[in-house]
Amino acid sequence: MALLEEVNIETSGVPSGTPDAYLAIDGVSKIYNPKSRRAVHAVAPTNCTIESGQFVSLLGPSGCGKSTLLMMAGGLEAITEGNISIGGTPMAGPREDIGIMFQDPTLLPWKSAIENVMFPYRVFKRPPDDLRVRAEALLDQVGLHGFYDHKPGQLSGGMRQRVAICRALIYEPELLLMDEPFSALDAITRDEMNAVLMRMWESYHKTALFVTHSIREAVFLSDRVLVMSSRPGRIIEDITIPFPRPRTLEIGETTEFNEICGYLRGRIEHQSLPGTADS
Repeated sequence: MALLEEVNIETSGVPSGTPDAYLAIDGVSKIYNPKSRRAVHAVAPTNCTIESGQFVSLLGPSGCGKSTLLMMAGGLEAITEGNISIGGTPMAGPREDIGIMFQDPTLLPWKSAIENVMFPYRVFKRPPDDLRVRAEALLDQVGLHGFYDHKPGQLSGGMRQRVAICRALIYEPELLLMDEPFSALDAITRDEMNAVLMRMWESYHKTALFVTHSIREAVFLSDRVLVMSSRPGRIIEDITIPFPRPRTLEIGETTEFNEICGYLRGRIEHQSLPGTADS
């Protein structure tokens, strides 16, 4: 706790509900094969609220249930106990107002970049007349002007993830869920993608929940960072990131940035110790 006071980090325990919450996770848990002797307790009952327009990251030890919690928030994983609501509406399965990005961009290899961007509209709803114009504008924003007709196999890993960002935003979702989308990229490309995502988020200001193993990535991108305990994971700490927006990668060189990263690293390493049960 002395470290916490020394670096002046604004932190709290388990996030409590707020009247402005857009995403509300209330007592949610996940048990795989609950009736079996091999039942796996992936997520312990946990709470989380995210206000409209906030960018929140989830950090924690490997295997603590970060991705499972995100998948439940997206309606892609069944909830064992508890409730999730989005905009006050209970979660009942995948929704049109949620955009999702994964570690693998999962682009359709036989379609061009712009066709991949437009694809969700053809799945969820009748495409608007200006769909191609909107897709081109998004690709231009992420630096892919001139690559509209390139197939995924003709693009680098970073370029494919840029296409995935555009695809997630094309139908203007209210909630953006991202599961380690840049973890397979090299360090330089990852920094570039963080900057691209930051610019896009600041342009569209969607509510975002971002899972990552990178502490520096979480601190750079987020308004808040939530720390999960070791498995079965639950959210044990809520840290407000103090840096104003817009942000540039240069904040990573500041003392305050590195002190916050050091504090978070200590918390996560503590959770990784055998027998740790933090509260």
